[in-house]
Amino acid sequence: MDIPAIGDAEELSCDVLVIGGGTAGTMAALTAAERGARVLLLEKAHVRHSGALAMGMDGVNNAVVPGRAEPDDYVAEITRANDGIVDQSTVRQTATRGFAMVQRLESYGVKFEKDEHGEYAVRQVHRSGSYVLPMPEGKDVKKVLYRQLRRREMRERIRIENRVMPVRVLTSPEDGRAIGAAAFNTRTGAFVTVRAGAVILATGPCGRLGLPASGYLYGTYENPTNAGDGYAMAYHAGAALTGIECFQINPLIKDYNGPACAYVANPFGGYQVNRHGERFVDSDYWSGQMMAEFAAELASDRGPVYLKLSHLPEESVASLESILHTTERPTRGTFHAGRGHDYRTHDVEMHISEIGLCGGHSASGVRVDDHARTTVPRLYAAGDLASVPHNYMIGAFVFGDLAGGDAARYTAYEGALPADQLAAAHELIYRPLRHPEGPPQPQVEYKLRRFVNDYVAPPKTGAKLSLAVAAFDRMTGEIAEMGARTAHELMRCAEVSFIRDCAEMAARSSLARTESRWGLYHERLDHPERDDTGWLHHLDLRKSASGAMEFTARPVEPYLVPVDGFAPAGGPARHLGEVGLVPVATAGPREAAPAARAQASPAPDGPDGPDAVPAPAHGSASSPRILELLALAEESPDLAALTPYLADPDPAVRAAAVAALGETVPAGAGPALAARLADAAPVVRAAAAAALRELVEVLPGGPELGTGLRAALAVPDPAVRSAALEALRALRLGDAELYAASLADTDPEVRIHAVRALVSVDAVPELAAAAADPAREVRVAVAKGLASVHAPAPAPLDPLLADPDPLVRGAALGALASVGCPGGYARTAVAALADAAWQVRAGAAAGLSAAAPEAAVPALAKALADANADVRKAAVLALLAHRDTPEARAALATAVSDPDADVRAYAGRAA
Repeated sequence: MDIPAIGDAEELSCDVLVIGGGTAGTMAALTAAERGARVLLLEKAHVRHSGALAMGMDGVNNAVVPGRAEPDDYVAEITRANDGIVDQSTVRQTATRGFAMVQRLESYGVKFEKDEHGEYAVRQVHRSGSYVLPMPEGKDVKKVLYRQLRRREMRERIRIENRVMPVRVLTSPEDGRAIGAAAFNTRTGAFVTVRAGAVILATGPCGRLGLPASGYLYGTYENPTNAGDGYAMAYHAGAALTGIECFQINPLIKDYNGPACAYVANPFGGYQVNRHGERFVDSDYWSGQMMAEFAAELASDRGPVYLKLSHLPEESVASLESILHTTERPTRGTFHAGRGHDYRTHDVEMHISEIGLCGGHSASGVRVDDHARTTVPRLYAAGDLASVPHNYMIGAFVFGDLAGGDAARYTAYEGALPADQLAAAHELIYRPLRHPEGPPQPQVEYKLRRFVNDYVAPPKTGAKLSLAVAAFDRMTGEIAEMGARTAHELMRCAEVSFIRDCAEMAARSSLARTESRWGLYHERLDHPERDDTGWLHHLDLRKSASGAMEFTARPVEPYLVPVDGFAPAGGPARHLGEVGLVPVATAGPREAAPAARAQASPAPDGPDGPDAVPAPAHGSASSPRILELLALAEESPDLAALTPYLADPDPAVRAAAVAALGETVPAGAGPALAARLADAAPVVRAAAAAALRELVEVLPGGPELGTGLRAALAVPDPAVRSAALEALRALRLGDAELYAASLADTDPEVRIHAVRALVSVDAVPELAAAAADPAREVRVAVAKGLASVHAPAPAPLDPLLADPDPLVRGAALGALASVGCPGGYARTAVAALADAAWQVRAGAAAGLSAAAPEAAVPALAKALADANADVRKAAVLALLAHRDTPEARAALATAVSDPDADVRAYAGRAA
């Protein structure tokens, strides 16, 4: 392609420019538009399926739900997890605004798991605080957000430009404020300039920094399109970045770029073990300390390390497969199947991911205040790009909302865009076209990221980091010589320049912080101790006027929430300037330097290793009716416009129409979806059931919808009957008589949904009748359901306490913790501590938490010697409920030296 002239640029104008259409970017655009601003959203891919969120989300890690957690407890938890280096005012924004954001997302149609009474089903995964809120339909979150962006009232204020990639934020020569951006079209190559009143960076983390162990450039833990674009743009715009030495490193599945998902598996009973089957993680919070423990175990003779699932019952394994193979990573089931592995017979081998930069999972990002403002006026950062430690998805939404609200005050810049900045951006974008035969991007990127692995990944030393800086300086020239022929290749070449900038920031920041902190995230072998006296500081970096990278040690501000072990005093910042490199030994001194040898210009370096280049995707032919429908869906049609497609003779068209109905949700969508539950084609019924589950929080529960859902209970397809029961329960459109009738259904899954529905209306007699169900999983659901009604009592559990199946007995005994465990039931639980099945013993220990101390404590103290670690853990948790008694405290004191990490940690809480 030809290099376009700067003067031929397409110029766009807006009040608020949002760069990045992922989690934070979509929320920033929506909020700014709601406040009256003209918004331009630039996305280098397509907003419908861009960003990490489009890969699926299995749950929220930081939901501070009133009644289940307190904001101050969450702030303290994040402070401890980040070794004290936090700006608590930013973390507190997520803590206090997160629940309102959950409700806002729910009003859009995002579905969070709730119990039978409609309360949020928050799980306790960490040993202190209940913050994890599962999202059974999390794979659809991005689709829901895109639907909001395409609402008619939003389309009038939000202009979306897909396939446009910014490379530089433009700043005013007079006062340095952000005034727009320079970009290009990744399909046509056209140069694009934007003038704006404010700019919001929401480009995600730098996930493509280290090289995965597999060697594949795009096989990263994070979304591989996140190449550090925003980090580089913020840096070159003059903004301060902070915590860049605090890397993101994650536990993941060996040879697969997906998380091992201990957060998901933990509530089901899964956990991490070494090859001996022993739990070993003392630090339960996802942090550098956890990763240090993980790495140490992996490197010891107790490795490899596994996510243990094989001990779980079939019901739990099936539920985990449903979540992990659809919501979290659709390819995960195929990966395991290709190896002949099954969760029922194989635990999941785990490994350590490549390093990356990410505020949302560690702390490294653009410095922001509690309104998402950076240190450059009118420039904002939100999401994983912003340094708000452990902010995760809800934090990204919260700071996107804060940025959009604050930026909406400004109107478009009206002056001339700076010619020197436009010229520099133009050169960055198009220089690969001048030498199309130059080294291709995959080769150069592989070499760059291999240097990251060799010299920057922990454990770190000053010598290796200094070699890294030298290597990255040297590679500046090689990057400038990369060749390209197409607009897509230009995009990839620009990303390599971003990765190089981030690599240098990571190396120099790691050199500047002369201590070890955050466990594996910043482990300096030459400075192995944590130094709170000299380094309870944020480490800020910025681009100096001379173009050098300079540093400032900024003291942590006094906390809003006191945290034991840390006492920041504030005070003045310490300017460090440029960081010095550590001398690296060479061959030694010599009397005279050798004479230089004349030589021709060397050929560009070849690849340092193999790299897989993805094969081009080949589309399949589509029905013209489907293509018509896709075009129509972009216009947010009403139900009348979609009705002909819903009645089309082709099942594929009908299924596509159902999907469009779920995406646009016009008036009358609920009854129309319910009608399609009786469709003759399984693919249409499945689409209608999925859409109803996704939209159940936002559909009006009118009588017409209720009639359609009741009719669906007679459809032969059990998946339809399950979906209908779930919707009837969630929308409060059924009663005990209706739900009890489904207890006679032939499908166990339908009967489980009937049990949940009966719990929602507190139908205890009908629930008790289901205690004789032939399916074990239904009886387990009944036991748990009897503990969840508003007025629980132990008597209905009697037949389940005597059930022949150990899993049912275990569930019934565990239910006593909620319903009460008086005299005779306490004796039953004590006797069950001798049962042959560990599940029964664990349930009995849990139930004794509600018994009288004189009956429970002696038995629980003996259970601390049980051979099974889960039984001992249950006994410790039950003893915590009796910690007011000296006997319980004495028993807990003996458990602090238990060989199991979880047992030790929970026992330690008693102290």
